[in-house]
Amino acid sequence: MGADRKRGTRRHGPGRAAAYAACGAVLLAGCASMPDSGDLRGVESTPRQNAQVRVFAVPPHEDASYSEIVTGFLEALTSDDPDYEIARKYLTPQASEKWHPLRSTTVLADGPGAQPDRVSREERDSLSYTLTGTRVATVDAEQSYAPADGDYRETMHLVRDKKTRQWRIDVPPRGVVMGRSDFQRNYQSVDRYYFATGTGPGTTPHTAAVADPVYVRRNVDPVTEAVRSLLRGPTRWLDPVVRSSFPTGTALPEGPVSLTPDDQNKLTVPLNGKAARVGDDKCREMAAQLLFTLQNLTPTMDEVELRAGGKQLCHLTAEDAEDVAVRGSAKRADYLYFLDEKHHLVRLAAATDETVPAPVPGALGEDMQLGSAAVSRDEDMAAGIGLDGKNLYVGALVSDGPLGDPELTSSGPSAGKRLSAPSWDARGDLWVADRDPGKPRLLLLKKGVDDPVEVKTPPGLEGRIESVRVAADGVRIALVVKSGEKSSLLIGRIERGEDGGTGDGSSVSVHELRSATPELEEVTAMSWAGDSRLVVVGREKDGVQTMRYVQVDGSTPEVPAPASLSGVKEITASEDARLPLVGYSEDGIVRLPAGEQWQKVVTDGTAPVYPG
Repeated sequence: MGADRKRGTRRHGPGRAAAYAACGAVLLAGCASMPDSGDLRGVESTPRQNAQVRVFAVPPHEDASYSEIVTGFLEALTSDDPDYEIARKYLTPQASEKWHPLRSTTVLADGPGAQPDRVSREERDSLSYTLTGTRVATVDAEQSYAPADGDYRETMHLVRDKKTRQWRIDVPPRGVVMGRSDFQRNYQSVDRYYFATGTGPGTTPHTAAVADPVYVRRNVDPVTEAVRSLLRGPTRWLDPVVRSSFPTGTALPEGPVSLTPDDQNKLTVPLNGKAARVGDDKCREMAAQLLFTLQNLTPTMDEVELRAGGKQLCHLTAEDAEDVAVRGSAKRADYLYFLDEKHHLVRLAAATDETVPAPVPGALGEDMQLGSAAVSRDEDMAAGIGLDGKNLYVGALVSDGPLGDPELTSSGPSAGKRLSAPSWDARGDLWVADRDPGKPRLLLLKKGVDDPVEVKTPPGLEGRIESVRVAADGVRIALVVKSGEKSSLLIGRIERGEDGGTGDGSSVSVHELRSATPELEEVTAMSWAGDSRLVVVGREKDGVQTMRYVQVDGSTPEVPAPASLSGVKEITASEDARLPLVGYSEDGIVRLPAGEQWQKVVTDGTAPVYPG
């Protein structure tokens, strides 16, 4: 029922009040009847298997002991109280005024333990408690999740009012603190969407929708909170490479607002006067941002109407939103590609059960033996790394398409220390890592054929880049970086800018790499599997191989892990969740349709890839 409280951190004498605190300062349907005696003990976490469980906080009772105040306050932090008004009743008025619960949430492995600084000081009017635990993550004021580690230790102080003789907390912990299972019950991840403008393959301009995940409280009007969060703008990490179509200062009207789709699955969103003068094209972009964001929460919602100044600004359906901006998860690949037993590039229709591949048109499907390959997102071009890892070739997927000299050559001493598998971005540019120990580099070939440009990586990056995957939005990159015996999955932000008037064209750099798999000792394969999700194969610290989904912020998405597969060597997924996960294992090329088990595609095949 309560938080992940450590057992035995404080024991109090028998009595109904102590037992009441042990039941927790929360009420749930089906709570056991209150015992009349017994020690104060830690209580188990609220069961996650019941998704409809609601937890309601209750205020402190008259003459509550200091231990009951501590327990009650910590339990109230895990409730569905919208503004933490009940939790504030455990604080002094001055402390309540200064306490800002929304500024941060600290997530601990097992919930906070609470130890008094003195064993027994009932006769005194002040007391300090030390809260302890093991950090798992933090959620900041932007609602952005970040993995964390190390010990948590913070002091909480209580005083007893001289007139009322009631205990209250006058120094609460900073923000909110709770255990991991309570966090998973209380919060859910929502992808907010902003725009990155670039140039697609050829000369066709496009607007790419970029997912920016945040956490909102799942039982506290999540639709309205997701809208408020979207209007506040992107997180600091993503802000340099995206834009919002909402005018600066746009917000929901002042006063209570609760947004709910009507029985026609249409949501009407009222905005303040800052949005009253937007044109139709800008308004459609605003509506598309809302639709993409809110379909995380209400998948059946298919229309948004925006209003401001007492009038309708525009309305947009989910179908029309795809004409406003491109999402990776909305574009279905035509084919799955892999290398056959002769190391030639072949393909299968992606959305079928067929198992007889055909060679791709052009030289890469006929003449060249490859060790790895990648296909552009429009499926017009392909890139292949020679079997020895030394040379990169690029060719058009057309019949009788010629294949020229290598676009890039590595001087590494062996195949595993030469060129990585390549990756195409949404602009039609090609990325590859040269793993040469003497000159490790991350490289970009514009349109796949221009001279390689060395991509700047953050100063102090430790280790060698082993593999590269660029997100469909073109502004985020996933890198597997090996340092010593450890290899980690890092997510970086891609920035493009002019070279300061040198005449060399635009520069490309990767910024603010952050770990998406802090719990894995070794990452052996990875692929984007959604707008903010990846599938990862790796080894845990105990040596066990695992396959799991991870979010770009390092959190764990609320989807089942893929069915286990032994001997996984390579993995590929599409941002479109309707297409099956595909792997290369000891059984050959296998695929995992939704809700089914792994199925063999071909016995002799390697290096499966979807476009990208």
